[in-house]
Amino acid sequence: MTETSPQIWSFSIPGSLPSLNQYTQACRSDARVGARLKRQVEAIVKVAAATQCPPAFSGPVFLTFAWHESSRRRDLDNVAFAKKFVLDALVALGVLPDDGRRYVTGFADEFHLDRRDPRVVVTIERRP
Repeated sequence: MTETSPQIWSFSIPGSLPSLNQYTQACRSDARVGARLKRQVEAIVKVAAATQCPPAFSGPVFLTFAWHESSRRRDLDNVAFAKKFVLDALVALGVLPDDGRRYVTGFADEFHLDRRDPRVVVTIERRP
């Protein structure tokens, strides 16, 4: 990370991301369908992040995921599963060098109800 890079950066992904149940169903229907869903979601995340001037973090980070859902129908663990897509997209985009323990020290999930503006807000904090 360069000295001009921020200690903290946030970006927002519009809409709701697929749940674990949706991804599992896609994979069970056909492995190619599951792979396609993963690629599509990662593309959405990449576009959302890229339009919000992402820095490149080189050291350890902690991520907070604020899941703003349009209803309370989906179980929280199913919603939070989508962080896998987000992390993989951030690595592909070059924001994170990898999503292993050397670079991601942990994450936290927050859950909110927002019927009019579902979204995921991802905050990345540099850790010493």
